[in-house]
Amino acid sequence: MHKKEIRFQLLCHIIMGIAAVVTILPLILLFISSITANKDITLYGYSFVPKHLSMEAYSYIWNERMQIFRAYFITVFVTAVGTGVGLSISVLYAYALSKPYFPGKKFFSFFILFTMLFNGGLVPSYIMYTRYLHMKNTILALIIPGLLMNAFNVILIRSYFQNNVPLSLVEAAQIDGASEFQVVLKVVLPMSKPIIATIGLFIGVAYWNDWQNGLYYVTDEKIYSIQQILNNMLKNIEYLSKNATSVAKSTSLAGTLPAATVRMAIAVIGLLPILVIYPFVQKYFVKGISLGAVKG
Repeated sequence: MHKKEIRFQLLCHIIMGIAAVVTILPLILLFISSITANKDITLYGYSFVPKHLSMEAYSYIWNERMQIFRAYFITVFVTAVGTGVGLSISVLYAYALSKPYFPGKKFFSFFILFTMLFNGGLVPSYIMYTRYLHMKNTILALIIPGLLMNAFNVILIRSYFQNNVPLSLVEAAQIDGASEFQVVLKVVLPMSKPIIATIGLFIGVAYWNDWQNGLYYVTDEKIYSIQQILNNMLKNIEYLSKNATSVAKSTSLAGTLPAATVRMAIAVIGLLPILVIYPFVQKYFVKGISLGAVKG
């Protein structure tokens, strides 16, 4: 290996190492802040080396575990259903667009591209979903608006199908009597694991991190998601204040509520599932994006 190549690879490793550190440091600070005494954050701000460690934030969460666990269940359910349905719609739409003989292909290609450039706006969308579709304060309000299908994801999947699933193989399956759904299930999907895993991760993370749908369409605390609770705590400290009295009576915590550290602790809890799932799909991630982004 030439010296120039060695220097280039060394430079790449240094740059990627710095990028990795920059990415990981906020996560470390987030966790350390969640186990820092609330009074220290109030007096000295956030620090990688806390003066006093405290589990008061997690103690508070444990005392509010019924609400937290319910929100966690809602978020997991919405993410699982939304990812499954959204991925299915995206794959089927992309498969149709990848067929050179699909009737109306130009129209549906323009239709999906149009949604990337224009939308009806927040107010018309709100009126449609609440007044005409009656989704306010329902689980569907957390699943359907704006997240079931993304045009960019469809384009990635379509490009992957066109470049990595031989048309001759699809036609051979059809000659053997396979229906279109059988072709998708038995031929296309087994050959498309990288892009399916990648887009599934995109959709799942979008659902898991979504708080806007809950903000717009949900006012019933029984169907709050984890992200909505976190957002409410960040934007409106009154949510914590109204529970302060009951918390003080039922726990050994001091009279002051650990507002700053509770926000960090809930962020840690909300982030954990993504950190657990990501390593299992990471091996497909780069391959799926690079192959799916090739112009077909």
